[in-house]
Amino acid sequence: MANINLSKQAQPVQEQVGPKPALSTQEKKEVETGAIEREKRAIEAERIYREGVVTIQDLIAPPALKVMPNYIELGGKFIRTIFVTTYPRFVSVGWFAPIVNLNLTLDIAMFFYPISSDIILKQLRNKVGALEAQIMGDAEKGSARDPMIETALRDVEKLRDDLTQGMEKFFQFALYVTIYADSLKELNELSDRIEGMFGSRLVYSKRVYYQAEQGFNTTLPLATDLLNIAFNMNTSPCASSFPFISSELTSDNGILYGINRHNNSLILFDRFSLQNANSCVFATSGAGKSYAVKLEVLRSLMLGTDVIIIDPEKEYKYLSDAVGGAYVNIYLNSDSKINPFDLPRPVGEADKPADIIRSAVITLKGLMRLMLGEFTHEEDSLVDRALIETYAKKDITADSDLTKIEAPLMSDFEEVLSGMEGGDQLVKRLKKYTEGTFSGLFNSPTNIDVKNQLVIFSVRDLEDELRPIAIYIIVNYIWNIVRSELKKRIMVIDEAWWLMQNEDSAKFIYALVKRCRKYYLGVTTITQDVNDFLRSPYGQAIVTNSSLQLLLKQSPAGVDILAKTFLLTQGEKYLLLECGVGEGIFFAGARHAAIKVVASYTEDQVITSDPKQLLEIEAAKKEFEQSMADDEGVESAAPRS
Repeated sequence: MANINLSKQAQPVQEQVGPKPALSTQEKKEVETGAIEREKRAIEAERIYREGVVTIQDLIAPPALKVMPNYIELGGKFIRTIFVTTYPRFVSVGWFAPIVNLNLTLDIAMFFYPISSDIILKQLRNKVGALEAQIMGDAEKGSARDPMIETALRDVEKLRDDLTQGMEKFFQFALYVTIYADSLKELNELSDRIEGMFGSRLVYSKRVYYQAEQGFNTTLPLATDLLNIAFNMNTSPCASSFPFISSELTSDNGILYGINRHNNSLILFDRFSLQNANSCVFATSGAGKSYAVKLEVLRSLMLGTDVIIIDPEKEYKYLSDAVGGAYVNIYLNSDSKINPFDLPRPVGEADKPADIIRSAVITLKGLMRLMLGEFTHEEDSLVDRALIETYAKKDITADSDLTKIEAPLMSDFEEVLSGMEGGDQLVKRLKKYTEGTFSGLFNSPTNIDVKNQLVIFSVRDLEDELRPIAIYIIVNYIWNIVRSELKKRIMVIDEAWWLMQNEDSAKFIYALVKRCRKYYLGVTTITQDVNDFLRSPYGQAIVTNSSLQLLLKQSPAGVDILAKTFLLTQGEKYLLLECGVGEGIFFAGARHAAIKVVASYTEDQVITSDPKQLLEIEAAKKEFEQSMADDEGVESAAPRS
């Protein structure tokens, strides 16, 4: 059969010569009928093919849609749309945020229909004329003034001014919310809840009726408004309704500070990415400030940052033991000594010996005021000259190599001062620090070597009289270390309000906070006495020079000054009064958000300050050690084969 077909195809075709014969009417009809039939068969074949193809719509479409007067049932879910009909005269920024941040499945649609300002201005002019006529008519009749009409007139006049100046635009604004529930009862409860939240802000809403399907389709991402229920609004109230107002403090680098309570996102931040790496923490006792700082310290250590802490209450001892840190306990009979006359090793050409000595003399004068009390002008000049001569006695001058010097002691300063005219009274006041009770603490060479990623200085066992002096010396010692080697570091000063009580120590901390940036240091100041800290001009300046601030639960006595300092709203003020442990507001530069500090179980065991929890951990530790000892005893008693 194939051969026959091939032979037929190979035969030459004879071309017809002359015109083709015309088709008859009957033949034309048959040709047209045949073409129509072929087209119908092609369409039918395509339809049959499409029926066998599964589309995305087939996969996601629910099995059925049941439309009721005020809700629809879609795939086992009950759905209802609520629309807003009336707004109050004034709406605050973020009024819509509580509804947006509900832990519910919601579809929200907003439609903005711009209206030409010329049309609105013409209508507003007519409205102004009507209101003024009504006010004048009431005045002629002797009727009492109507505050509502006068308020409306002021609002219309202000809107006219803003529209004319281009500060505002005019819109018709439509707002729809579609809610989902698993049962009709739950749907009604959710509807009541949403309407109640709208009503609490004097925003009145209604449920769709005989438009349930149109309401559902309106809130789908199709940009189609099938309900067309709008309210006249200018730009400002429209903007206040915008839902995406939660502050995001999530970055690609940094550590986890906590959970954003606005939207449950993570607050990840690198403090060294800001203009300075300083931080302030304010909270009442037991609000979780030390817990939050210890969590930051632990996570910073994991990223390779060195941390130095001044611990006034021995709260960081367990953390130090857990991570293998160096714990230096400073007290009267301590073996650890710090010489306040130590000098930093110069780094580069910027740190000249003359500048370093001058800075050390200024710092030591502040220390002497803490130790000896206020100076007269003559005594101040005398102490200044005595300090310079004390360094010169050890051949420490502007031309010296500071890497090969031996720092003087407090007794050297006393010896120089005693040889000066008018220094007798100062020498008597200094005796207790060189020969008396406090000589062991302040009159010895430095014998501690800080070579650890975490170093903690404890001053808990010091008398209250000596604690501010010791903290001052420790901070100066740390500052010398920081200036001697450029390295990424965090320094934590707990209970910093002690240093704010004296002007010289407050001035020293302020200078440290202001200058630490160029040495790659971030200073964290922690305090529970907000009033003492912020009422000091240096305390205010420290807050201003700190890019990070963490405000946890506050007492009513201190919240007002905090609200004034940080420009808190009434809502933020009440949040600080009513929040729980570890909750507050986190500021990072110009942005801030409500935060909840969250730690893992292992982190919590390391950083907790709760005495009850610490006793439980200690008991578990002893039980574990005892069980290990028992196991070793059993193993050693077992006979060997």
